[in-house]
Amino acid sequence: MITRIRDVRRAKGLTLEQVGALCDPPTTAQTIGRLETGTRTVSVNWLNRIAAALGVTSAELVDLPGQAMMPVAALLGPDGARAPTRPLAFAPMVASDAMVGVQVVGSVGDYRSGDQLWCQRIEPSGFADALNRDILAPRPSGRFAFGRLIGCDDSRLLILPPGPGNRQQVIGNAPWIALAAQLIRNL
Repeated sequence: MITRIRDVRRAKGLTLEQVGALCDPPTTAQTIGRLETGTRTVSVNWLNRIAAALGVTSAELVDLPGQAMMPVAALLGPDGARAPTRPLAFAPMVASDAMVGVQVVGSVGDYRSGDQLWCQRIEPSGFADALNRDILAPRPSGRFAFGRLIGCDDSRLLILPPGPGNRQQVIGNAPWIALAAQLIRNL
């Protein structure tokens, strides 16, 4: 099996040691290095541990038939565009069963009409991890609330919708929320 562990790790700007420390349970930089170079066999358990540490799905770490990497041609910063010093590539986002999408049909806040948001579903035990991030929350009767999660306690979520002048919404007993993880925007 050919993995993209190194490509994803480098794209996220992490060292071998940092990835090892993020694994549960933690492991050594040497082990991560052996797994990403193929010196050591990557089991499904290792793949899942490393994917969780990198914040991606396991499928994003392996080469799948017909899946291509997008090479990075330039790095853009305050000083303009420059060529990367080493080859870099973007791994395509792979949807999982725990993902839902949001299609933006009218410009609001930072989002433009036509934007697509890929959101990762989170159970109530992980709600606090989404503080100060944009989320989608289900409401009764098939309705939803979307905005910045500005507070949460045992049974209530406080959500500030995007755009100026909007009032916070209070959502009670949400069975799940979906954290905006990827923005797809056509230019």
